[in-house]
Amino acid sequence: MTATMTDYATYKHFNVSMPSAHVAHVEINRPAKLNAFHQECVQMWLEYGQLFRALSVDASVRAIVLSGAGDRAFCSGLDITSAPELTSSTSSSSNSSGGGGGGGGGMDPARRAFALRRHIREFQDCIGAAAACEKPVIAVLHGIAYGLAIDIACCADVRLCAADTRFCVKEVDIGIAADIGTLTRLPKVVGCGSWVREVALTARVWGSEEAVSVGFVSRALPGKEQAVAEALKTARLMAEKSPLGVQGTKALVNYSVDHTTQEGLDYTAVWNAAAIQAPDPAIAIQATMQKKKATFAKL
Repeated sequence: MTATMTDYATYKHFNVSMPSAHVAHVEINRPAKLNAFHQECVQMWLEYGQLFRALSVDASVRAIVLSGAGDRAFCSGLDITSAPELTSSTSSSSNSSGGGGGGGGGMDPARRAFALRRHIREFQDCIGAAAACEKPVIAVLHGIAYGLAIDIACCADVRLCAADTRFCVKEVDIGIAADIGTLTRLPKVVGCGSWVREVALTARVWGSEEAVSVGFVSRALPGKEQAVAEALKTARLMAEKSPLGVQGTKALVNYSVDHTTQEGLDYTAVWNAAAIQAPDPAIAIQATMQKKKATFAKL
């Protein structure tokens, strides 16, 4: 399936452009609110999931860059003024009737828990759509990157940042544990359990140098403009390669993170038993020998 830029223009909270061949640039577009996600009709995060699912199957797209509109923030997290499960819990419990009844329109605690679980799972699935996307995703963090920003960034395949970026796993400051993916993905991204626990349990802010030193980002660039330019350059390099090779590499790396070495090797063998029958390897080898740029079919 190949979408057009007209299709992507229908998204209210995200700007989508094609700055070069096969490269999509997605901007979180709520700069006046520091690109915070709000939950009015749950439209924003549902759109995010729909967008990345569409990009995943768009044959004209081979690599994606994700950034935030404006200079102040990549994403400042969840707009808690519109988060019903956060703002209503106190009033609901104070208005509960006796005999085991709960708040939330007379819903008992068990049924309210089931409803909240479905809500959280849906939110997780939408934010996780970038990780599930078949195409590589490069996140460019800048300015404020708090709370949900870390969930989003952990789903990217590559992370770059501007030197002014301020990171924070913010959730304990509002009395909850991060539940959209940070506590699951960040330990695998960074690999230092002590550091992950420190920043998650304290909600302290850390900067770009620390982000590089612990491996949360690949590189820190002087500013947002330079970071976006570097991300687009990297995306163009990815987009020039065989989409079979690039998308296969993402799938195999992601699989291997959650499986044993032998399971990863077995899965890779099965995957490449099919993939290497494509013409792409011969095209790539011939182009290298002739010192020409290879052209690959869409996938």
